[in-house]
Amino acid sequence: MSYLWPKSFLDMANHRNRDYVHEIVFEADTPAGKWFDIGLLVLIVLSVIVVMLESSEDWYRQYGHIFDVLEWIFTILFTIEYVMRLWITIRPWKYALSFYGIIDLIAILPSYLSYFFVGSQYFIIIRIFRLLRVFRIFKLGKFLTEGDQLRRALIASRNKIMVFLFTVTLLVVLIGSVMYLVEGGTNTGFSSIPKSVYWAIVTLTTVGYGDITPQTSSGQFLSAIVMILGYAIIAVPTGIVTNEMISIGKDKSSSYNTQVCRYCASERHADDALYCKYCGGRLNEDFNNPTDL
Repeated sequence: MSYLWPKSFLDMANHRNRDYVHEIVFEADTPAGKWFDIGLLVLIVLSVIVVMLESSEDWYRQYGHIFDVLEWIFTILFTIEYVMRLWITIRPWKYALSFYGIIDLIAILPSYLSYFFVGSQYFIIIRIFRLLRVFRIFKLGKFLTEGDQLRRALIASRNKIMVFLFTVTLLVVLIGSVMYLVEGGTNTGFSSIPKSVYWAIVTLTTVGYGDITPQTSSGQFLSAIVMILGYAIIAVPTGIVTNEMISIGKDKSSSYNTQVCRYCASERHADDALYCKYCGGRLNEDFNNPTDL
C-alpha cells in the first residue's frame, strides 16, 4: 500500500495536469485557451509570411540567415504543440489520424525533410490550413451548421454535377473541333484541335484570356454564341447545389457546437450529444476517471 498510494497520487496529478492543459489547448472558453489559440494563429501567419518571403531570391539574399532561424523556431514550437496535443488526448492515434492531426503533422515535417530533400521546406505553406481553427476561437461555431449543409448538398448532388461536367467536356471538344475547321488555316492560334479546345474552355467559362482570338466572321459569330452560352453553363451547377441545399434545409437538424472530444480531438458535435460521433468516446470525459483507461 505504501507503494501504490504515491503511484495513484502521481497518476491523479498527471490526469489533472492533462485536464488543465486540454482546456487551454483544445478549448477556447477560458481566457487562457483563447489567448493560446490567438497566439498560435499569429505564429502560423508569421511562419507562412516567412516562407513566402524566403521564396524571393532578393529577400533571401539579404535576410536568408534570419529566415532560416525563424523557420526553425516556428518548427520547434509547432512540434512541441503537436506532441502536447498527443499527450493530452486519451486516444492519441485518433487525433493523429484526424484532419487537424494530419495537417499539424504535415506542417512540421517539411523542415525536417529539408535535410534529405532540397526544397521540401516550402511545403510549410500548408500551415495556412491551420487557420481553420479561427472558427472555434472566435465562437463562429454557428456557421458550422451552414457549412455542414453545404457539404451535404455537394455530396447529394455529386452525380448530377458529374453528368454536367461530362456534358460540358463533350461540348468544349465539339466547339473546339468546329472552331478548328473554321479558323484552322488563318494563323490566328487555332493550329490544332487541342488548342481550339483550350480556347473553347477559356471562352465558355467567361474567363477570356484573349491569347487566341478568331479573325473570320464565322469564327467571331461562333465565339459570340459560346460566350453567351457560358452564362447559362455557370447557372446550371449553382441551381443543382441550391436545390439540394433547400431540400436539406427543410430537414431541421441539431445545431453544432465547438466542443472537442478528449478521446480523438474531434469537433462539430450536436448540442445534445453525450458521445462523440466519430470515436464513441463520452463527451465531457474526466481524465481522472476515463471510461476506457
